[in-house]
Amino acid sequence: MNRRKNGTPLVQTRPVRLALAAVVLAATGALTVTFVSSGGKGTADAATSLDQFVPIENVSPNVQNLKPAAGGSTGRFTVDCGTNGNGKFSPDNPVAQPGIRNGAEHVHDFVGNLAITANSSNADLDASGTTCRNGDKSSYFWPVVRIDKSVRSNNQVQQALAQTQPVVVCPSVGKRLRAVPTGARSTVDRMLAELDRQQAAANQRMTASRGRIDAAFNREVIDSLRERRAAMIKQISTTVTAAGGNQPGLVSLVECDISYDDMHARMPGSAHRASIKAAQAANPRIQCPTVRDKLPGVPAGALAEVNRNLDELDRQISEANERLVTSRGQGGPAFVDNAILGPLRAKRTAVLDRIAIAISRQAARPQGLEAFATCTLDQAPGASAAPSNAPTAAATTAAAPTTPAALPDPQGPNFELPGNTGGIVRPAQVLIEYRGNPVSKVVPMPKFLRALTGDAKPTSRGPANARATWSCSGFADRLSDKYPICPAGSQVQRVQDFPGCWDGKNIDSDNHRNHVAFADKATGACPQGFQAIPQLRITIGYDIARDVQVKGQYALDSFPEENHNPFSDHNDFVNVNSAQTMQRIATCINKGKNCS
Repeated sequence: MNRRKNGTPLVQTRPVRLALAAVVLAATGALTVTFVSSGGKGTADAATSLDQFVPIENVSPNVQNLKPAAGGSTGRFTVDCGTNGNGKFSPDNPVAQPGIRNGAEHVHDFVGNLAITANSSNADLDASGTTCRNGDKSSYFWPVVRIDKSVRSNNQVQQALAQTQPVVVCPSVGKRLRAVPTGARSTVDRMLAELDRQQAAANQRMTASRGRIDAAFNREVIDSLRERRAAMIKQISTTVTAAGGNQPGLVSLVECDISYDDMHARMPGSAHRASIKAAQAANPRIQCPTVRDKLPGVPAGALAEVNRNLDELDRQISEANERLVTSRGQGGPAFVDNAILGPLRAKRTAVLDRIAIAISRQAARPQGLEAFATCTLDQAPGASAAPSNAPTAAATTAAAPTTPAALPDPQGPNFELPGNTGGIVRPAQVLIEYRGNPVSKVVPMPKFLRALTGDAKPTSRGPANARATWSCSGFADRLSDKYPICPAGSQVQRVQDFPGCWDGKNIDSDNHRNHVAFADKATGACPQGFQAIPQLRITIGYDIARDVQVKGQYALDSFPEENHNPFSDHNDFVNVNSAQTMQRIATCINKGKNCS
């Protein structure tokens, strides 16, 4: 081992360790892995290691606070939504991957909206309860931080990647459609089949990337697919509307993603088990059969009634999910079955019967809808997971897979997934604040606006949207793209600024980003065609023992290909403030006040 002159061992940097590993593996013929993208980190692997930790004193001041101009808005509005004391954890990704269960394959802390899942509609969000003291029903969510004192093996990550076939994953449009008029059903079915063919063709292209990560190629595949999906989904919406249906825009369902989730299934499930037990258990989620994609064409006279009942089915699921959060710890082993799942089944049976009756007044009664009444829970914490070495589509067939391998739900009291293990650290503080713009007044942001900050996949998508977020309390003048080691008495912090400019029209866009933008760093002005809105900033503070920091034993949950890359930090937001509250926020900011 190399040593300093004083005899203390040198910590090898990751490029050196990876180079040595590559030589050994090449010599033995045991493994060949190609990382084409480094995620902007200057190295090929995104694994957590000591070189991804930095004393905050070694980070140069880099935060620029522009001096407000005469027409600027300098106020601040804060919201107290707690620190996820309810234990609402979920691997769903409702903004970036709507409709995809376990879309993140890492766990998020959720505060605010109690009902949100990947399948929540705007109406569901609006009807939900909230953890926010002022009644704000918005959803704020970010990846959890864990402490894991076990050794992380880069070789396991590389070996898992070498066997992994990247897969294109897209939201299901058919499962999210409103009632389709009888006259449009066959046309819509053909268009839905074309969406499937587009996805299959993209997956066929991805076979060229088996065992490697190529961010440029991934972007090429996704950009091409996005353009074709956007056109087809717009046609579906137009066709349904022209036939007398009511189909709002489906732009949130356009974007697809490249999934490396098969890496999770190939990681030893017990390889990183933590010695620390989390105090909180995660809430399971309600899983119900989809109904929208099972219905025949609906007669014109029944469309409104069927849509009302489809919306009611969604609300019932949201209410049940919220009940799971608020009733945590109540009753005995049969509480969920008797108090939540049983009543939900009865309600769904009644609504499904109303749908069948509405259609039967003008057409043949659809048969078998009652089979969709029974719901279950996602795999409960503590239940046994599917074997981590179970055969997958990528492993058993040469054809391009169309879906990622089946993966276990989060397990145990720590809500662990393969590769995302250890005790979850509950935030000590969460500060949610809406801020102004240095050169202009702000307008209220629209209700149900979706926004992202950072990028959960800088390795596989490229680092263009990734942001440095890490700091320590008392060091507000600097942010790092590495995990900070803080002085004694200082909290580890994540400071996440959202885009503060809006296009004035859309609450989402086909890539979930283009409808909002960041102001110019040098001038503070919004881009042409955008207007300033209250800029959301979320600051999350953690009390993490300094020896844990120094030893590199805390890390962010992440997608498998990121393997805890600190540069993959991100945060998501859905605005469910009432119009009155959002106007109050904007007025406070424009008047230069501090409000809550």
